[in-house]
Formats: sequence, C-alpha cells, structure tokens
Amino acid sequence: MSNIQILVVMCLYMAFVIGIGLYFAKRANQNSENYFLGGRSLGPWVAAMSAEASDMSGWLLMGLPGVAYFTGLSDAFWTAIGLLLGTYINWRIVAQRLHSYSIIAGDSITIPEFFSNRFKEKNKIIMTIAALFIFVFFTIYASSCFVTVGKLFNTLFGIPYHIMMIAGALFVIIYTFLGGFLAESASDFMQAIVMIIALIVVLVTGIVYAGGLGAVLDNLQEIPGFLSFFGIAAPEMKEGLQQISQSGEPLFGEMGAYGLLTIISTMSWGLGYFGMPQVLLRFMAIRKHDELKQSRRIATVWCAISLFAAVAIGLVGRAAFPVEHLSSGSAEKVFITLSTNLLPTVLAGLAMAGILAATISSSDSYLLIASSAMSKNIFQGLFKRNATDKQVMIASKIILLVISFMGVIIAMDENSVIFTVVSFAWAGFGATFGPLMLFSLFWKRTTREGAIAGMLGGGIMVFFWKLVLKPMGGILGLYELLPAFLFSCLIIVIVSLLTQEPEEEIQKEFILAKDYQE
Repeated sequence: MSNIQILVVMCLYMAFVIGIGLYFAKRANQNSENYFLGGRSLGPWVAAMSAEASDMSGWLLMGLPGVAYFTGLSDAFWTAIGLLLGTYINWRIVAQRLHSYSIIAGDSITIPEFFSNRFKEKNKIIMTIAALFIFVFFTIYASSCFVTVGKLFNTLFGIPYHIMMIAGALFVIIYTFLGGFLAESASDFMQAIVMIIALIVVLVTGIVYAGGLGAVLDNLQEIPGFLSFFGIAAPEMKEGLQQISQSGEPLFGEMGAYGLLTIISTMSWGLGYFGMPQVLLRFMAIRKHDELKQSRRIATVWCAISLFAAVAIGLVGRAAFPVEHLSSGSAEKVFITLSTNLLPTVLAGLAMAGILAATISSSDSYLLIASSAMSKNIFQGLFKRNATDKQVMIASKIILLVISFMGVIIAMDENSVIFTVVSFAWAGFGATFGPLMLFSLFWKRTTREGAIAGMLGGGIMVFFWKLVLKPMGGILGLYELLPAFLFSCLIIVIVSLLTQEPEEEIQKEFILAKDYQE
C-alpha cells in the first residue's frame, strides 16, 4: 500500500511538471530563440536555481551520497569543495562577461554559436567541433539520467530496470518537446526547491534514526579512514561485494592513502563549471546584467547546502543501514533506502520526487542543448543556411529523438555507476570548453587557430587519459579533467602566440564586451 501511495505522489508531481511544459509551450515554440534561450528573460532566482538544478541532476541525490556511503568522507567531501568553489568562481568571473559578450557577438543563443561569432568565423569550424563535442558528451550525460530513473523505480517498485529506464526517457522527451528552455528553466526552479527540501528532511530524519549526531560519529569513527579528510576507507571486497563479519558488521581493511595530489585531483571537479553549457546558457539568458550578482549569491548558498547535505546523507546512511548496500553501484541507492524506510509515505513520495526532479531537470537540459547545438549550428550553420525557424525547430526535435535513443542504448547496462558516468562527461565538457571559454572572455590575443587546437586537445586528452594513461595508476591515476584542462590551456596559449593576432574588428569587440553595460 505504501508503495502505491508513493507512486501516486510521484505521478502527481510529474503531472505538475508536464503542466509547466504546457503553460510555456505556445511562447516557447514561437521562434528558435525562445525555444533555445527563453528570449533572454530569466529572472535572478530562476536563472540561479535552474542552473544549479540542471547541473546537479540525480547525481546529487544518488551518486555523491553513494560515494560517501561506500568509502567515507574524503572523496565526497573534496569533490563537494571543488564544486562549491567552481560554482562561486564561475558566477563571479564568467557570468557577467559572457552575458555581455554573447549579446555583442551576434546575439548568440548557443555556446557553439558564441565561440564562432567571437572569432568571426566564415567556415564555421569552431562551431562544428563544439556542436559535435556537445552531442557526444550530452548523450553520455543523458544516459546517466536514464540510469537514475531506472534504478529509482526498480528499487521502489520492483519493476524491471529496463522498462522503467525507457519509460523515464520517454517522459523526458515528451516534456522537452513541449516547452523548450522556458519550461525547462521554470520547472528547474521548482525542482531545485524540491531537491534541497528532500535532502534536508532525509538528512535530519536519518540522524534522528541513527541515535543522534554523536552516535553517528562514534559509529563511523570505528571504521578505519571513514571520517578522515586525508585517508579513505577500504571495504573488503570479494566478487564485487563488500564482505560481512560473522557478527553482521561490514568489513573494512586498513585506511587507504589520500594525499595532496589526490585532493587536488578531486577538487578539480570545480574546473568543469567553466565549460558546462547548461550553466553557461543561464548566464546568457538572464534578463538584466545587474541581476547576476543576486543570482550568484542564490546559486552559491543553494549549492553549499545541497552538496554538504548529500555528503552527510551518505555518512549517516552507513551508520543507520551499515550492510544494506555492499557494492558501489548499490550504495547509490542509500538516499532511497533512508527515505522509504524512515519517512511517512507522503514525505517519502516527495523525497523520491526529489530524485525524479533532479533527473528531469538535468536530462531535459542536456537533450535541449545538444539538439539545439546540432540543429542550429550543424543543420542550419553548415547544411541549410537558409533554413527557416520552423525547419530548425523540426530538425532539433528529430535530433533530440536520436540523442535520446543513443542515451537509452548506453543506459541499458543497469550496473552502470552514476558517479562514474557523470564524472567522465563532466571532464569532457570541462576540458573541451572550459579553457576556451576563459581565454575567449579574458585574453584578447586568443586566436581562432588556438581555439580550435585547444578544443580538440582538451577533448581528445580526456579520452586518452581516461582510457590509456589512468589505468597505469600512480600519478597517472589523476582525474582526467585536471590534466586535460591544463593541456588545453597550454595548447591555446602556444598556438595563439604562434599564429597571427586577431583582426582589429575582433579586438574592438573584445574591448566593447569588457566595458559593456545594459
């Protein structure tokens, strides 16, 4: 009976989300600018909250608590610190300049279009490369969201993973078709509120159930390295599962090393923000330049509360249900375990709606941005330059279906670890677009050739480091974002200095963007 009530609450929530899509459908489908960027009409609260909700996804409620549950504080904590710093710095130094520059550079409405207009391209090479990378990495990102939905409903109701994963994908597709960027941003604002409330309620309830904060800490201190900032817990594993003692306690080995280099590598998650299209588009879409300061404060506070609540939930979950999850993949269900076991049915339904909210708010962003990049920048930019607005909209929806289908194929592996999938796509965007975005906004000497080389270098290095170098271990075991980001920066500087400086028109536009005030 309780599961049925949880399902009813979640269905009511989904109906409300679809209602938002229907409300904005007419306005969103008037033209491509409204559909892809909302007509640059976002207020400070919607811009901030939708940016963070679309960025965090189900990873916040499942992936990050899962890491804390399985290996303790350090990995999850330093990741959260890196993300919080990245959030603040991105809103502090990138937001205002990008908002101004995107208007001056041909009123750009997508990230690839901004890069192309910034360097006054005629042959659209930068735009094409950027759009293709967005297509690849957002397909991977979308798959992580579909995995989240599949795991959620499989855990709650016992319905086969693949059926619920596909059903979740269909829901997101229909929703994104309806309302575009405006509906996505408005619902993301509401979903950010649901997410943070769910995190706080589950955390407080879990602490009470486990006997209070003191009891939680006493319990976890017995696990070697579990509460250490400079060590990591090492579950004793056999055939992919953590072993349990005869007395029913989870078994851990000696504390693993977690040195300065590992901390820097983990904190480098924050570098990813400079290249995240779903966040950068909010900077471009806000209605007034001077409202970005308020948005920065809202986004930073939301991020701080949500990240550290998510980490704490993983720790409390280990104290409350120490042997419930015996693999890293299963550990990502700890939020669900706490919610369904400890909360009243209606509140549990709202908490599950929080996971659904996080997933929807991200997956619709990923699908919309990827389809807009391909339709606006590849279809119209290269193949059919005289395409009408209507044709671009139709193309975007066809591409959305293609991306969704590919994401579903990737998500068919129900053993996928959400944290791992997201970390790779995050590194991809961070290294491909992050350095180029910073140099485009703040270094006048950046050349078109440097931009192309930097994008290709960063994107390729992510794959090379992850698949070839990282398995060797040692210093090469760094998170691939950090070396790929630095490599891209180096390439941009070297190639820009070796090529002819930008033409006068580009340099004048750079100065205009720097001094621009609405």
